[in-house]
Amino acid sequence: MTLAGTAALGPHTVHRMGYGAMQLAGPGVFGPPKDRDEALAVLAAVREAGVDHVDTSQYYGPDVVNALLREALHPFDGITLVSKVGARRDDGGGWLPWNEPADLRRGIEDNLAALDVPRLGAVNLRVMPDDPPALFEQQLAAMVQARADGLIDAFGVSNVSPAQFELAADEIACVQNPYNYVDRASQPILDACTARGIAFVPFFPLGSGFGINDVRGHPHVVATAERLGVTPSQVALAWTLAQGPTVLLIPGTSSRAHLAENLAAADISLDAEALALLS
Repeated sequence: MTLAGTAALGPHTVHRMGYGAMQLAGPGVFGPPKDRDEALAVLAAVREAGVDHVDTSQYYGPDVVNALLREALHPFDGITLVSKVGARRDDGGGWLPWNEPADLRRGIEDNLAALDVPRLGAVNLRVMPDDPPALFEQQLAAMVQARADGLIDAFGVSNVSPAQFELAADEIACVQNPYNYVDRASQPILDACTARGIAFVPFFPLGSGFGINDVRGHPHVVATAERLGVTPSQVALAWTLAQGPTVLLIPGTSSRAHLAENLAAADISLDAEALALLS
């Protein structure tokens, strides 16, 4: 298994096929997993497969996913851990902003404590749609300071507009924006990341985790999968990897079977007929 070769993630070099741990939490990314033993088994399989880029957040659960990662993978030798700050959860699972500079620092420290590590490979700043420009500049300054203080090796931004990307581009190691075969709104940012050598980490590469824009049912994806004898999910992931050398995938799952299916997509080469149809 090649895991699609490697690319830079800040100062780290990681395989282009990684793992997103969000789905290890309960429904709605809230509460404990439906099957705790399977969740731990998935993480063991992640380690066995040689995955070296794992994406998480303290607000997945909250607190649940990082606790599972610590139990299954600590001391994380050979794994670049990437987390996210800028939000929190209420008692009912609602998503709330937690994005003042002091909040971001506290979020990083909470991740470090929960994972029992002295520093993180990278942390993404989750940007809220209505954040004023002045706040974004303060947030970037807080992330730069966390890097200078040795809490993180690098940082990225998530859910950013092209204008926000340009403001942050000289400092960031990665961008996490929604992007897939159906939803290409972030194509300009992906292109800019490719030009600058910045990692682009698309979330929802198979379509929204909330049932919107399910790529796996698109007729071109289905037709390509049937012709090549693979699954629509694998076609969608292989297509996304083909969009640029700095694209890093972190498909998430709470199932060992789906994990194996996702990782195998790294070894699928889309031929000229497939690329022509999918273009």
